[in-house]
Amino acid sequence: MTDITTAAPMIGVLAKPEDYDTVREFFELFKTPWEFCGRGRRYQVVLQADGGLTDRAADLVLLYGSEATSFDHECRRLPGAPRRNTTLSWGGAILPVYGKAVPFAGDDGARDVLMVDTSEPVAWTKRSGTKTVVRIGYDLFGEIRHLLTTGQPPAHAGIPTLERHIALLRSGIVGAGIPVVEIPPVPVGHRFIVCLTHDLDHPSLRFHRLDHTTLGFLYRAVIGSVVKACRGRLSLSALWRNVSAAVALPFVHLGWAEDFWFTFDRYLQIEKGLASTFFVIPIKGNPGRTLDGRAPRLRASAYAVADIADRIRSLASAGSEVGVHGIDAWLDSGRGLDERDAVSRVTGASTVGVRMHWLYFDDQSPARLEQAGFAYDSTFGYNETVGFRAGTLQAFRPLTAKQLLELPLHVMDTALFYPSHLNLTPEAAKKMVLPLLDEAERHGGVLTINWHDRSIAPERLWGGFYLDLLDDLKRRDPWFPTAAQAVAWFHRRRAARFELPQQDNGSVRVRAFACADGLPGLTVRTYKPQASDRPLRAASRVDFTDATLGDSLDTRLAVSCP
Repeated sequence: MTDITTAAPMIGVLAKPEDYDTVREFFELFKTPWEFCGRGRRYQVVLQADGGLTDRAADLVLLYGSEATSFDHECRRLPGAPRRNTTLSWGGAILPVYGKAVPFAGDDGARDVLMVDTSEPVAWTKRSGTKTVVRIGYDLFGEIRHLLTTGQPPAHAGIPTLERHIALLRSGIVGAGIPVVEIPPVPVGHRFIVCLTHDLDHPSLRFHRLDHTTLGFLYRAVIGSVVKACRGRLSLSALWRNVSAAVALPFVHLGWAEDFWFTFDRYLQIEKGLASTFFVIPIKGNPGRTLDGRAPRLRASAYAVADIADRIRSLASAGSEVGVHGIDAWLDSGRGLDERDAVSRVTGASTVGVRMHWLYFDDQSPARLEQAGFAYDSTFGYNETVGFRAGTLQAFRPLTAKQLLELPLHVMDTALFYPSHLNLTPEAAKKMVLPLLDEAERHGGVLTINWHDRSIAPERLWGGFYLDLLDDLKRRDPWFPTAAQAVAWFHRRRAARFELPQQDNGSVRVRAFACADGLPGLTVRTYKPQASDRPLRAASRVDFTDATLGDSLDTRLAVSCP
């Protein structure tokens, strides 16, 4: 047991009943002491988002909402006309709002959270004696619900919006002179997490005859490569490799030449001992279904996991994780169970994660995948771009699931380089990806990368970019677990609890449970108060201290709450 002197108020939350589940999930992501407001209980901080009366006896009330409240009428400062799908600016950072946001008139210097296009303030502060009310003109939990279900449009993909909502809330508390204690999404010894994953869509040329995959390969290897070389987007050596691969195609099928696609286990050498996860297709020849009927025939796979069983077992024996690249699991839990069992029979693993082929997903998918027995899902991301669809770097529980966590997908090779998507040069792709790494260092959490099986082979030849990306990542010293290990760490963090024992006034107890061997520890982070007349002002410097929750996982923190 470790004793640390700090301050840790319990946040009391007032929310609409339909938002309760969203509130619970939000405070698993912002892991700080909180509870729904209890009758007769006094809180130092109240987060109010229920539209009711602001009559709680608290030092700080953070009042969210896009509708006029009794507080607004009392202060004679009613909100202006609401704006939908707008963007706010906070300390120079963009904060998209997907529901309604309202401005407030006034000349009292409330300039910390503004409408980008009109520069109208969306938040202001009132102090009365020892009580402070910070009025923020949008529906916090409505925004969180949108991010965790629908997600962000590609135009805002580069913005970790949910993390910025957390940062704004934290800033409001600390800026009011009240400390914040949390368990950040940062594993001990590292600044963030990286999951290297690989979808095995086309693991062997010999599985394809003269089908659309082969014809597409020949076109891109010859005509497409020549066009790229003429435009200066492909080196002559790469052009030669691609044309040579096209010429060798008949000999590959005859068994006279190496199948240059059947080398996906080269990732074990490329990643040099870093953990990674491979998602394999369970059945072949079935394109699956969409919500409206049968999926396009092009979605059908030319192989099944049983066709590459030996290679899959060798990956597992080398320490890699093998998951399901699902076909119908997202739509049908019974078929999902069959898909999970098909992979489990090959790997012998009882715990299996999933990522859907072509990233098929809807709001009920998490419940179906959970019912099928999957340990986690890693589908929620973009086909057409890279970034934070859920606005977060954290594994989260989708609101239709009970226990299953979503490991969001952030960077995918085909999104960067496909002509039908971003179609970037390596230089442009690097400029787009590096800010995502910066955000991971800033907020913690997990950055999930997907590099397909044949992306290191002709005709794609994206292996050089991947090696450079790995070098950039390793210089930042993240933890490189398998997807299952990363999810297990987040489960460990979620299981931690803050308690304010009645019999031990002035202390907070952090309780957590033992975890599997090899997982990093948790950190208790205390943000020092920075009292200001402008609580929401973005601080140029954030002061905090960290204490490690090690193997004992039972730490008592002495606090100084009023």
